[in-house]
Amino acid sequence: MCVGCRERANASSLIRVVAVEGRVIPDPPRRLPGRGAHVHPAKQCLDRAERSKALSRALRVVGKLDVSALREAVDVSLARPFPAPAGDERHRRGSSVERTGSSRMNTP
Repeated sequence: MCVGCRERANASSLIRVVAVEGRVIPDPPRRLPGRGAHVHPAKQCLDRAERSKALSRALRVVGKLDVSALREAVDVSLARPFPAPAGDERHRRGSSVERTGSSRMNTP
């Protein structure tokens, strides 16, 4: 779940971050020790998470966090095009993909 917009999403579409000495560090391989939080690679989600202090709460850190490294990672991820993971269309806002029920229910 993104701490900025609070939407559920596939882990592959979110950036995991950890707090190290007052700095928020992106953890793409998801290997750094410590409590982690997830955020969409979108400026709006990062701004909202920072403004509402959701990153501090999620990472259980008291005080102001330096998010410059995370901002740089978001800028880089927005600059390069990458394909969306399969099945991720239904998790995006404004998606034109309709949700349908199970096909088993429609068969006689």
